[in-house]
Amino acid sequence: MEPNERSGCLKAPYAKTWLSVTGQLQKLKDAGLEIECTTDAEAFLRHLNYYRFSGYGLAFEASRHQFIKGTSFEQIRHAYEFDRNLRDLIYESMEVIELDIRTSAAYTFGEKYQAFGHTDTENFYTAVKHTGKKNEEAAFNHKQWLGSLRGESKRSSERFIEHFEKTYSEFPDLPIWVATEIMSFGTLSRMIEGMQKADVKRIASRYKLQPLDFISALHHLVYVRNLCAHHARLWDREWSIKPELPQGKLWQAPQLLSNGHLFASLLLQRKLLTYCAAESNFTNNWCQRIETLITDDAPKCPNALKKMGLTENWKAHPVWTTEAK
Repeated sequence: MEPNERSGCLKAPYAKTWLSVTGQLQKLKDAGLEIECTTDAEAFLRHLNYYRFSGYGLAFEASRHQFIKGTSFEQIRHAYEFDRNLRDLIYESMEVIELDIRTSAAYTFGEKYQAFGHTDTENFYTAVKHTGKKNEEAAFNHKQWLGSLRGESKRSSERFIEHFEKTYSEFPDLPIWVATEIMSFGTLSRMIEGMQKADVKRIASRYKLQPLDFISALHHLVYVRNLCAHHARLWDREWSIKPELPQGKLWQAPQLLSNGHLFASLLLQRKLLTYCAAESNFTNNWCQRIETLITDDAPKCPNALKKMGLTENWKAHPVWTTEAK
C-alpha cells in the first residue's frame, strides 16, 4: 500500500467490481431503500449513474450505507430532480451576473488603459497582496495570465475573432472589450483580482461591495458555475470555495447560518443581481421561482432547510427581499 498525500494514511488497491443495474438495486435494497417499481428504478439507473444517484442518497442515510427507515427510491429521485431544477435557476442567474461583470470590467479597464492596456504588466498590481490572513495571497502572474488569454483567443471559433485575426496585426492580443467576450469566467476573475486596487474598487463599487469581498465573490461564483456546468449536486453541498461575506449583521447569525452552504450563495447572487439594472424583471422573477421551488419541492429528508443553510424565515431576509434597481 502507498501513503495518501492528503491524509498520510496508507492507500489500499481499489477492489470493487462492476455491478449490473439489477445488482445496484439489490445493493440499495440491502441498505434499506424501499423500491416500489423495480422496472422504473432500473430504467432510471440506466439513465443516471448509480454513483451519482448514491450521492443524492446521503441526505437520507441514518448511518453510512444504511437508509433511514421508510426512505424510498422515489424520494431520492425527487431530490435529484429538485437539484436539477435548482441548478438550472442558479445557472440563469450566473449568466446575468457574469455578463454584467464582463461588461463592467471591459468598460472600466478600457476607459483607463485603452484597447490593449491589459497586455502591459504595469497596469496590474503584481506585488504580494497583504490581506491580513495567515497565508498571504500570491502575486498576480501577469505573464502566465496573458499566456492563458492568448491561448483562449487562438482556440476561439467565434466569427468576430476570425475576422480580427485576418484583419489586424495584434492577434492573438485582442482589444479588452473583445477579449472579455471570449475569456473564461475564471480568466476574468483572475484579471480583476490582479488589477490595481483603485480599478478593483471602482468595479466592486457598482455592486456595493468592498474590493476583497468582491474578489472572493468572483472566485466563489466561478466555482459554483463550474459545478453547474458539470451537473454536480448543489442543494446540500458544503462549498469548497466559500465566499468572504460583507460585514454587518445581515450576513451573520441568526440572519445567515454560515457562508458554506446554498443560502449564502443565493444571497450573494441576489445582491449582485440587484445592481444589474437592465435585468430587474428577471431578478424579481428569479427570486420568486427560487422561493416556489424550495417551498414546494425541497427534498423530503430530515433537516432539509438546514442542509441548504436556510433559516426558518429565510424568505424575509432583507437582502433577499430587496427590490432590484
